[in-house]
Amino acid sequence: MEFSSLKYFITKLEKIDLPGDSFHHQLAPLFRQKELETLSEQRKNANYAGVVSLLYPKNGEIHMAFILRKTYKGVHSNQIGFPGGRYEEVDLNLERTALRETEEEIGVEANKIKLIKPLTQLYIPPSNFLVYPFLCYVDFEPSFVLQESEVENIIEIPLSICLDKNNLNTEIIQASYAKNVEVPAFNFNGNVVWGATAMILSEIRELFSRIA
Repeated sequence: MEFSSLKYFITKLEKIDLPGDSFHHQLAPLFRQKELETLSEQRKNANYAGVVSLLYPKNGEIHMAFILRKTYKGVHSNQIGFPGGRYEEVDLNLERTALRETEEEIGVEANKIKLIKPLTQLYIPPSNFLVYPFLCYVDFEPSFVLQESEVENIIEIPLSICLDKNNLNTEIIQASYAKNVEVPAFNFNGNVVWGATAMILSEIRELFSRIA
């Protein structure tokens, strides 16, 4: 998808309703679907976080930025996700959280990131976070600077590949709370995106399919 077409897409995206939780659930692991139905009370006491699904031009195409998190003693160790993080009291709102954390993690200045659309919030039981995703863009190719303490690598994927249904399959994953479990996932040339990130991407994919 050519970056020159992004402004046309933005105009359309701004006018349509969010697909919502049903498209999150399509990419939720089976064990997670059952949990989400029974965790309404726990969700009330969740921590808050904001993440950015960042679009930008690279070689004339729209790309999306993902991060590979460092290996650490935590539930999201060595997983692929969107840049972002925990809400702090200095933040005016969750959008500000997402932009601040994105600048910290991948070096894209918050004041240069433009909002396209807030996406549907998503609860993550293992870490007890209620995540607010934001679909955003910059109109230049970023020079990424990684936060060494948290980010192992940046993964740049053309949006056309992110939206391609042929890249959606099932994978066997390993996590601190789930071993050898089959989950729905996107596989981008060996980069496996599953869990909350895949659920957010599922909603993004549906948004773009509605304006195609």
